[in-house]
Amino acid sequence: MSDRKITLEYNDKVVRQFMLASVLWGVVGMLVGMLVASQLNYWRLNFNLPWLTFGRLRPLHTNAVIFAFVGNMMFAGVYYSTQRLVKARLASDFLSALHFWGWQLIIVAAAITLPLGFSRGKEYAELIWPIDIAVALIWVVFAVNFFWTLARRHERSLYVAIWFYIATIITVAMLYIVNHLSIPTSLLHSYPVFGGVQDALVQWWYGHNAVAFFLTTPILGIMYYFLPKAAERPVYSYRLSVIHFWSLVFVYIWAGPHHLLNTALPGWLQALGVTFSVMLWAPSWGGMLNGLLTLRGAWHRLRTDPVLKFFAAAVTFYGMATFEGPLLSIKPVNALAHYTDWIIGHVHAGALGWNGFMAAGMFYWLTPRLWNRPLFSQGLANLHFWLGTVGILLYVAAMWTSGITQGLMLNATTEHGTVLAYPNFIDTLNAIRPMMLFRVVGGGLYLVGWMLLVYNLYRTLRGARPVNGTVEVFLSEKTGADERLGVGGMLLNPPVVFSVLGTLSACAWLFGGDFLKLAGLFGTAFFVILAWVHFEARKHQWGAWYDRLLVSVMPFTVLTFVAVAAGGLIQIIPTTLVNRAENIEDRRQIPYTPLELAGRDLYVSEGCYNCHSQMIRTLVPDVLRYGDYSRLGESIYDYPHQWGSKRTGPDLARVGGKYPAVWHYRHMEDPRSVSAGSNMPNYPWLLAQKTDVAALSAKLSVQRMLGVPYPRWTDAEIVENVGRQEQAIVADLRASGASVPPDREIVALIAYLQTLGRSETPPKAAAR
Repeated sequence: MSDRKITLEYNDKVVRQFMLASVLWGVVGMLVGMLVASQLNYWRLNFNLPWLTFGRLRPLHTNAVIFAFVGNMMFAGVYYSTQRLVKARLASDFLSALHFWGWQLIIVAAAITLPLGFSRGKEYAELIWPIDIAVALIWVVFAVNFFWTLARRHERSLYVAIWFYIATIITVAMLYIVNHLSIPTSLLHSYPVFGGVQDALVQWWYGHNAVAFFLTTPILGIMYYFLPKAAERPVYSYRLSVIHFWSLVFVYIWAGPHHLLNTALPGWLQALGVTFSVMLWAPSWGGMLNGLLTLRGAWHRLRTDPVLKFFAAAVTFYGMATFEGPLLSIKPVNALAHYTDWIIGHVHAGALGWNGFMAAGMFYWLTPRLWNRPLFSQGLANLHFWLGTVGILLYVAAMWTSGITQGLMLNATTEHGTVLAYPNFIDTLNAIRPMMLFRVVGGGLYLVGWMLLVYNLYRTLRGARPVNGTVEVFLSEKTGADERLGVGGMLLNPPVVFSVLGTLSACAWLFGGDFLKLAGLFGTAFFVILAWVHFEARKHQWGAWYDRLLVSVMPFTVLTFVAVAAGGLIQIIPTTLVNRAENIEDRRQIPYTPLELAGRDLYVSEGCYNCHSQMIRTLVPDVLRYGDYSRLGESIYDYPHQWGSKRTGPDLARVGGKYPAVWHYRHMEDPRSVSAGSNMPNYPWLLAQKTDVAALSAKLSVQRMLGVPYPRWTDAEIVENVGRQEQAIVADLRASGASVPPDREIVALIAYLQTLGRSETPPKAAAR
């Protein structure tokens, strides 16, 4: 029977929906970002309202930019390019619509709950457990729709962009599920199953790779499709794209520990994070060069074509951000930069430069094709580019200057390193205020540019009729099943065998004893050399195997999953054993009392972790400023951990007992009354709202499930325990001239703050 030709109409409706949603959520995310950036200089912009404080709005800003702005942009790009790369309409119109509307409802739910203080207290993972379940379900909808479409494809082989989409779907699912594992205490609250150092490791395994596999790999896939289309040139190097993909997905997943350098994290994990972070330079710059060199022969169009301007600048920002990231993971540099605004500048170089410019270029390219009308104004698009570029550069330069200034001042010592040069933390805040203002100006310029995009698209779309793309395909009875790889073909082949043997040898080299280290070193070198020799001798065999792999979606997906899962397993599993109470040999945390636990939950709810760390690093200036460095065992009962990632205020790991209760009372009522020049918001509602004691029974029950050694108190015993501690704190406050009812939230928060730094010596250590 001869082949039959048919015409397929793509589902571009969902592409238009995701694109417009991204444009609008981008405005929301940037406006909230402008507000929270301004609050850091002008505390009155917190408006003395609980739902408008920096601590609650900052997570709204990050989630809006990551999941609403870039997320919707990603889905638009994936759905548009995938249909054309596989020459098939999306498998299900229903799943496509469910994906779009489900994702928007999740965003709206986040926009409501986060300002109300419902938060898990983990960066980029603040959403409460019912929303987390919704995210997982909608992600499954996305995955089913995507892989079902691949199964219906009319193209034999998977193009480069599809590789990155597959890696995104499976890795984000793995990261999100593991990091969001929680046990609910109520409809709106839960505790993560990981605590202390284990939670810190899992959080930054997720947090770092959320940047990698939500903000990078799908955008790289979009780059590999849209940049060649816009430049009307083929991808510069197919071989480089293969190396780029596999090295990136394998190496990136290991680098998360570099967020926890010089902390209580075990040294081998810190070394691992630094090693793989530095290794990231190669694949990241390989991808950047592949993108930029694709523009060869089209450079002359950069002067007039705004789409190419945005794409070229975006790829350049990707290269610069992925150079800076490994640089910041080197321990001496990290000692200066961590907890400062330098990290904020680094993150925004990627978010505004890489993600934001890729989004703008893609939207300007897509709009004429999705609505069959030329862009309203090329001039406005070019103006948007220059405003955005100046805005990013001003923002990043301000944060570099601010961060380095802050780091140098906080680390500066005199008297041969025994005395702090700037003992007052406020001195650093006053020094960086001008840069904080320039940050707002730079962000404002970027926002104005984005508003030009909104206006340009509005004028283009007004009165236009949407159109869907079409393609003619041949229906053939040939299935190509003989070309696909089975399980044996997937595993028993030179590339996989050499990769596995080399990785096992490297693990022995990194983690083994003296003999294993030596054997692992020689084994790694041997298998690398042997693989190279075999490749040079049998190039055709390697190429033929990879061609067959690209016809086989399932084997390709399985190998990708193995590549990204290995690093997480090797890091997380040993840490689950280290973090157990019976294995702590130095200091061990004392469980919180019920009232202190209630106060800790308030601390998390108000987003205090956004400005304060609870981790004194093993650095002389940290110890001089805050006290003895933090030990691994001092946070084993913290669900979630509160090690922090930014110090807009001082570290609180040993603040307990440093000030009297009345100081904390005045500090929350009006921070400037006890700390002149502070930019912290007032928290008057804590003096008026009652502590939710009724919720403690369920919370303590879950804590016991997680391994915290709480007695099985009855509800009456919990109330009695809380009452005794409340009365003691209230009496202390009254003696100092402050009067407050004992059942107020401020009392619970004071109880928590006053216990920070309390620990005990484990019996084994005491016996020695």
